Parts: sequence; structure tokens; C-alpha cells
Amino acid sequence: MHGESDDSRLVGAVADREDDAVEAALRPKSLAEFIGQHRVREQLDLVLKAARQREATADHILLSGAPGLGKTTLAMIVASEMAAPIRITSGPAIQHAGDLAAILSSLQEGEVLFLDEIHRMSRPAEEMLYMAMEDFRVDVIVGKGPGATAIPLELPPFTLVGATTRAGLLPPPLRDRFGFTAHMDFYESGDLEQVVHRSAGLLDVAVDPAGAAEIAGRSRGTPRIANRLLRRVRDYAQVRADGAVTSDIAAKALDVYEVDARGLDRLDRAVLSALLKLFGGGPVGLGTLSVAVGEERETVEEVAEPFLVREGLLARTPRGRIATPAAWTHLGLVPPQAQANGVQQAMFDE
Repeated sequence: MHGESDDSRLVGAVADREDDAVEAALRPKSLAEFIGQHRVREQLDLVLKAARQREATADHILLSGAPGLGKTTLAMIVASEMAAPIRITSGPAIQHAGDLAAILSSLQEGEVLFLDEIHRMSRPAEEMLYMAMEDFRVDVIVGKGPGATAIPLELPPFTLVGATTRAGLLPPPLRDRFGFTAHMDFYESGDLEQVVHRSAGLLDVAVDPAGAAEIAGRSRGTPRIANRLLRRVRDYAQVRADGAVTSDIAAKALDVYEVDARGLDRLDRAVLSALLKLFGGGPVGLGTLSVAVGEERETVEEVAEPFLVREGLLARTPRGRIATPAAWTHLGLVPPQAQANGVQQAMFDE
């Protein structure tokens, strides 16, 4: 029993590393290869070209948007376009000012520091970052109590690329120190089809246009999800078909993996099903809804809800979560007339 558990953990870790390696291989290496985000790409191209012409480091860059839209990829592209090394860390990993000071003091001139989930950095480290970004200097505190002294430490010019999924949590003093800020939008189906075709070429998978469209349509406007679904469809086509991905094969494969035609997965449908069948369409509190589907409150709020709201299947109101008429239709149910009127009233109240 013990050995089986250890083996399963080992196999899982190997699988995770393989997935990470495949994901890294699919990342574009330059702005020219990057698909979608046309406005952001054009603006960023100007920023980087101007910096190269001046033979200076690029301004600090802030990228915001939902997970999976390419913030990490763009940070790596910034380093590649500037022919500079990149250092990668995250906000949760920097809990003390000393953690940040150690990273900053070891940077090379022109290096790109990518700080993911920057809004989760500790406040002392955040305050140290203000001076580092503006003056390329930090004050290192030596000693404790009345005898403590601040020793100024000069830093080489560097480019900070911050990424956040919740830009509203960034304090204005930090946000204002970025020379270029960009918000990344969800992808249109046409751009996602290009992503699928590009990734299929790198994975040596034959995908016809209809198959790419089927995968793109179920990818929730997110390239990371499109790539993940492509790999699962590839597995299905390899095992149960001739290896080629058509619309029919893609649909059958994604049905096996419980991703429906609109992109809803098991959790999304569980939330909607509980909301409709157990609570009559709402309104119901988030905590109660989370218990009903057997998931953590944060999981429902941060993973399922944003997509359901964006798809017009669920609404947040002061009285709780409610299902829209489209949710009833999607699950093949007929909303009570009283419920339909209640939805309209709750949305009006909001």
C-alpha cells in the first residue's frame, strides 16, 4: 500500500514535469510568433524597439488579465527581444523585504525580473520595490532597534515585468511606477484556431480546420486551455482513431473529458446544476453553493464563477448568486415564470 502511494506520487510528478515541458515548448519565442492580443503586441513592440534604439533598458511593464492568456510568455519574449537574461519569481515567494533585496542585489545590468502575481507580495517588500523601480536603489537595514542603520545599495538598471490577475489589488503608488501597462483580453475563436494549428504543428498532430474550430470553441477564450485540450484530443485520436483530429474526433474526445460544446467543465456544470435543481435558480449565497458542490469557496469564486458570468449563465447580485434564463436552457431545463421574473428583478436591483 505504501509503495503504491509512493509510486503514484512519482508518476504524477513525472507527468506534471512532462506537461510543463510541453507547455514551455509551445510558447512563442518572439512577438512575431505571438498570436492574438494585437493591440498589446503593437504597443509592446514600440516600447521595446525604442529602448533598443536608445541602447537603454526597457521601461517597467505591468501585464494584467485572467490566467492562461500569455503574461508569462510575454515576459519571456521581452527578455528575448532585449537579448537579456530573465529572473522569474512570484509575489507569494517574497514575504520579507530581505527576500526582495537578495534578488535585486544579484541582478545583472539590463536583466528582466518577472514578478508573477505581484499583487500578493508583502507590504514591506512592496515599499522597497518603489525605490528600486524609480531610483535603482534599495536601503538595506543592518542591525536592530535604535542602533539599526540603513545602507544604500545601488542597483544596475533592470526591467521589472509584473503580472497580475487582479490589477485592482495593486496599490496606486506601485501601479504608477510602471512605464507601460497592458490588459490582456480573452481570445476570439479565430485567434484560438491559429493557436491550435500552431501548437498542432509543433506537436506533429494532423488537425483539420473543423477540428481546430471545435477545440477553439471549447477553450474559454484562453490559449493555455486550448493547448491542454489539444493534447487530450491528440491522445484520444491516437488511441481510438487514426491519429488525425477532425471535428467529430475532437467532439467525442472532449465529451470523454467532460468539456461541453460551450466550454463548461465538470465544476461549471455542477455549480449550475446545484443552483438550478437545489435552489430553484437562486438567489443563493456563495458559501452555501460551494458546500452543495463539495468545493472550496475560493475554487467556485475564482475558477468557475468568472467564466459562468462572462458566458451570461450566472449573475452576482446583492442577494446572492442567481442563474440566468440561458443557464436553464443550457442544461435543458425550463425556468419557472416566477424565477425568470426574480432574475430580472435581482439584476435590476444590482
